Amino acid sequence: MVSIIIGVVAFVLGVGGTFFVFRVLNKKALMEAEAEAELLKKNKMIEAKEKFIALKAEHEQQVQQRNSKVQEREVKLQQREMQINQRQGELQRKMNELDVLRETHEQQLTVCEAKRKELDHLSRQAHEQLETISGLSAEQAKERLIEALKEEAKTEAMSYVNDIMEEAKMTANKEAKKIVVQSIQRVATETAIENSVTVFHIESDEIKGRIIGREGRNIRALEAATGVEIIVDDTPEAIVLSAFDPVRREIARLSLHQLVTDGRIHPARIEEVVNKVRKQVEEEIIEIGKRTTIDLGIHGLHPELIRMVGKMKYRSSYGQNLLQHSREVANLCATMASELGLNPKKAKRAGLLHDIGKVPDDEPELPHAILGMRLAEKYKEKPDICNAIGAHHDEVEMETLIAPIVQVCDAISGARPGARREIVEAYIKRLNDLENLALSYPGVLKTYAIQAGRELRVIVGADKIDDKETELLSFDIAKKIQDEMTYPGQVKITVIRETRAVSYAK
Repeated sequence: MVSIIIGVVAFVLGVGGTFFVFRVLNKKALMEAEAEAELLKKNKMIEAKEKFIALKAEHEQQVQQRNSKVQEREVKLQQREMQINQRQGELQRKMNELDVLRETHEQQLTVCEAKRKELDHLSRQAHEQLETISGLSAEQAKERLIEALKEEAKTEAMSYVNDIMEEAKMTANKEAKKIVVQSIQRVATETAIENSVTVFHIESDEIKGRIIGREGRNIRALEAATGVEIIVDDTPEAIVLSAFDPVRREIARLSLHQLVTDGRIHPARIEEVVNKVRKQVEEEIIEIGKRTTIDLGIHGLHPELIRMVGKMKYRSSYGQNLLQHSREVANLCATMASELGLNPKKAKRAGLLHDIGKVPDDEPELPHAILGMRLAEKYKEKPDICNAIGAHHDEVEMETLIAPIVQVCDAISGARPGARREIVEAYIKRLNDLENLALSYPGVLKTYAIQAGRELRVIVGADKIDDKETELLSFDIAKKIQDEMTYPGQVKITVIRETRAVSYAK
């Protein structure tokens, strides 16, 4: 619009006018521009001042915050410096104390070194004087002192060992007695029934009434004459004779046999028969004793000892006949003594008489080995024979080589398979219990009780138990059998572990 106006004015006024107009307009525009520039300058200055004031305030705030932090750090540094100074003081004080102690210690070391040298000198002088007085060198004196100490230590050690041995013996005897009592409790009933009862068989139950007699007179007369308890119960065709003395039971059995065979049963006849049978049994006992000594080649026995040997026929030990057992022991002793170069006749004599204390006429409260030894001494047997009889169960100390031979042969005869009789049911039960006991352990496949129950074969799985575990299993089974079962002799436990490879050629 301005250009149009300028153009119109320039056209009207011409060139000079045009120039004038341009000057006027330029001056006005310049003034407007200067005014506008001045206004902008003022505005910019105001904005710059405002920004400067804001930046200054922000800067002062930052400076103030930094100053506060610096002051805090200065306070902390001052506190730390104070602590360091205190520690330096304490350290310096301790160093001073250590210096004093070191000096004192050095002085004490010097004094000790001087005293040590003095003591060494005095010790050398004392040694020289002692060597001069005793006539022995230091090495010789040391050797004598060591020897004396050794002797003293040996004496004390032996005393200590003896005390331990005595205590062990006392404890072992106590434990052994406890085990024996427990064993007696477990097997006493069965043993009493087996060893104190004889069954007398009769043809019919009608004879029972005749044996009992009117109002029981006959049976009472029999019991009084024989000293045996006669049990007549509902058992068919059998009468039980009960007594602990086997000779009395044999007299009662033979008397009953004669009375039943004869048919005359009354009190007077009973006494007559019993007296007659008693004499016959006594004569038979003596005859058996004489025949036994003759068979074994033993001479010079006292008649009373011969009678006791014959009496052994009617005595049993764990089901083993005592006379047969004694004959076995006598023969074994003679064989073993011959092999050892000893007197076989003495050994045979001791073997025959070793259980003589089991058949005394009276019943003293003594072990049978001690009682047998006293009987042998009473009837003038030699001391080595008496000692072998008394020592075969370790009741007295062994004094001759015959004593251990008798002890070993007694064990051999008793442990011989089949020597000691068992009831068939009890025997089978014992074998079954052995096998079942081993089967209760894990890894066991099969068990076999062989050699009359004296060996147990245990077969285990090779994939379930290794070689070390087989040894432990064998030990555990043996201990359990020993703790829980009753058996004669010993039982050998063999654990078998094997691996088999099988293939077929077709």
